[in-house]
Amino acid sequence: MVEYDGYGPEKIIQVYNPKVGLRGFLVIDNTALGPGKGGIRMTSTVTVDEVAKLARAMTWKCALAELPFGGAKSGIQCDSDMPSKERKAELMKAFAERVETFVPEKYVAAPDMNVGEDEMRIFSETVGTKKACTGKPKDMGGLPHELGSTGFGVFHATKVAAEHTGMDLADASVAIEGFGNVGSFVGKFLSEEGARLAGISDIKGLMYSKDGLEYDGLMDAVKKTGSVTGYKGKAEKMERHSIIGLDVDILVTAAVPDLVKMHEVPQVKAKIISQGSNIPMTREVEERLADAGKLVVPDFVANAGGVISSYVEFIEGTEKEMFEMIEKKITENTKYVLEHARDRGYTRRAAMSIAKDRLLKKCTWCVPEHENNKVR
Repeated sequence: MVEYDGYGPEKIIQVYNPKVGLRGFLVIDNTALGPGKGGIRMTSTVTVDEVAKLARAMTWKCALAELPFGGAKSGIQCDSDMPSKERKAELMKAFAERVETFVPEKYVAAPDMNVGEDEMRIFSETVGTKKACTGKPKDMGGLPHELGSTGFGVFHATKVAAEHTGMDLADASVAIEGFGNVGSFVGKFLSEEGARLAGISDIKGLMYSKDGLEYDGLMDAVKKTGSVTGYKGKAEKMERHSIIGLDVDILVTAAVPDLVKMHEVPQVKAKIISQGSNIPMTREVEERLADAGKLVVPDFVANAGGVISSYVEFIEGTEKEMFEMIEKKITENTKYVLEHARDRGYTRRAAMSIAKDRLLKKCTWCVPEHENNKVR
């Protein structure tokens, strides 16, 4: 059940087109700072509740990053979790036709699960403006995520966290859970900084070496075999979930949600947990880790590089401007959150407090929690 409170959601739109079998959702959570920004995911199980939670996460992510975007998200129910290109095109066109009245004044779309730049081309052309979405093909002015924008941001958040704890990255060991578009770039930038990649996992398993794994060798393995488990260097192959207990300085999450459960907290040896993935653990798990002396950099602080990149695309900026803005914003915001965590509680509480403060400065109709205006 969707929860309503003093921040939103402003609009929940459910759309249908029985001729093509479309059923979709658009949740515009809050537009106090600008049009709602959020991707379109296409799966067989997506629900309006799921979309609403993701839209709220975008509200806080954009507010904390001080972008002129609000929070939103879309979902399209599909008869397969691996739809054909033709099926995706059909559904995306139908969805764009149903929501175009809100685009781009109230909603700016982006890619998400099963949706990429080809579908963004269709969405943009159907609505009739390039401002309809980000994540477009390069020939339409897009800044593809293959440039590593999210991973670049996670790297800088991790770098700040290391400095905050007095850790020298050049002497640090790192484990990265997930080696896709986010994790592979985090690994690239950290290894260039001198960090030792001790453990890397993906869906097929975990490769571990106390002495470190070669980044180029990992990328070669992924290219040739589709997995880091094809790594040819000296390393031990382990079960992928073992990554949470590796004896490393830094753990970067970059794949699945709910990675670390409460009963697994004692297994975590990393001093810093940098969340490149969304919701890799509950708030309660984060706080238990903090109580154990671990520094957790929350997801919407660390992985905001993607939405910052989207903003640069939206204003028709360049790749150079994108990387400069990501570095500046992620570095400044991570420092600010960590510095205020002592006064405002745990890191997520501090980040949420800062994001809400920034939103409330612009939102004339929002009602903070202490005024007890929750809608039931």
